[in-house]
Amino acid sequence: MPDVSIVLFTSDLRLHDHPPLRAANEARQVVPLFVRDRGVTDAGFAAPNRLAFLADCLRDLDAGLRERGGRLVVRDGDVVEEVCKVATETDADEVHMAADFSAYAHRREQRLRRALETEGRRLHVHDTVTSAVAPGAVTPGSSDHFAVFTPYFRHWSGVRLREPLAAPRALLVPDGVGSEQRPTRDGLSGVSQGLAAGGEAAGRSRMTSWLRGVGAYEVRHDDLAGDATSRLSPHLHFGTLSPVELVHRARKAGGPGAAAFVRQLAWRDFHRQVLAARPDAASADYRTKRDRWRSGRAAREDVEAWKEGRTGYPVVDAAMRQLRHEGWIHNRGRLLTASFLTKTLYVDWREGARHFLELLVDGDIANNQLNWQWMAGTGTDSRPNRVLNPVTQAKRYDPDGAYVRRWVPELADLDAPSVHEPWKLRGLDRAAIDTYPDPIVDLSDGLARFKRARGLD
Repeated sequence: MPDVSIVLFTSDLRLHDHPPLRAANEARQVVPLFVRDRGVTDAGFAAPNRLAFLADCLRDLDAGLRERGGRLVVRDGDVVEEVCKVATETDADEVHMAADFSAYAHRREQRLRRALETEGRRLHVHDTVTSAVAPGAVTPGSSDHFAVFTPYFRHWSGVRLREPLAAPRALLVPDGVGSEQRPTRDGLSGVSQGLAAGGEAAGRSRMTSWLRGVGAYEVRHDDLAGDATSRLSPHLHFGTLSPVELVHRARKAGGPGAAAFVRQLAWRDFHRQVLAARPDAASADYRTKRDRWRSGRAAREDVEAWKEGRTGYPVVDAAMRQLRHEGWIHNRGRLLTASFLTKTLYVDWREGARHFLELLVDGDIANNQLNWQWMAGTGTDSRPNRVLNPVTQAKRYDPDGAYVRRWVPELADLDAPSVHEPWKLRGLDRAAIDTYPDPIVDLSDGLARFKRARGLD
């Protein structure tokens, strides 16, 4: 048994079902460590909404550790340098951490392993901490990853998941380990007004209440106004919830709704195994269509209108305004806004992915980038040229217009279907909509342009 071990928290900010923490806590003393990674900050991934949510998560994690006799040690800087400093200060024999899949995380892990081995210490990396099924755990016979979801899901469903672990009852942290102050929300600018609270306690409360009503998920998950999705994605992104535990509990709930929800969790793992095998897909087309995306002044003006929720298409604008206000967006809204930008406006998917990462509290590289590629037709979608009509989609998924009226108050006095096509009311003494813009593009013109660009006309 080692005298001292370190558990390095990254995107696994919880105490329940935490294999690295369980393994590290077998030592006589354990150092729970979180490093504010300058590599992440310098790369531009430290968006205000995620920094605010992270502050909540670290506060909650520290509180949970203190209830068990421990505390969270926080350092700021290069992860490898800071871990090695703490290991030297405490004479730690081992470091335990969760496996990650991005190219950056893989390089960080390799650097840390080499540095620790030079000092005679060991690094233990644990799978299935941030994924239910780890990337590479299931593969087709002819490739290193699945490029189509359906066969992946069939194999994923056949994997026997490990049993979730209980939170530790007690921890003993070595005396004298220095810690910097935990980050707080105080002083952060640019945080969305409606951003949800972070932390394991909030995540577990949300999970419990969500699973009580998961039976309705299959029929209601696309209901924009009903807001019947789990909203657990931020907690999965920061690891305040275990995907393994979540799958187990959803399966135990049973029924078509729970099965449909588990399928969505599998999509998360699907994208992770794609990006693990093809890390360049974070910025390059997974399957190129040789698009010559629009650029220039007109395109830039269209992008700004899209970002501001001023496209003239109410359901698109409602979704974009929800994103800015909450740092989160309904999944159907993500699909609609992405289709509109990449297909109707024919703007590079990277523009949209970058904007989402600036605001999304659940801004996950794998899910964000590959969902954008899926909608742009450059990713894994078997129908790469599908175009979502925002008017048709609005009438289907917001039939009474409640979602649009909630987020586009200029149209609050309109009933469906007029609320989805307000331009038809121009000149009919509808003064209340005078401040709402006309559509920035005719849908038929946008579709024709896209077909020409893809050689489909």
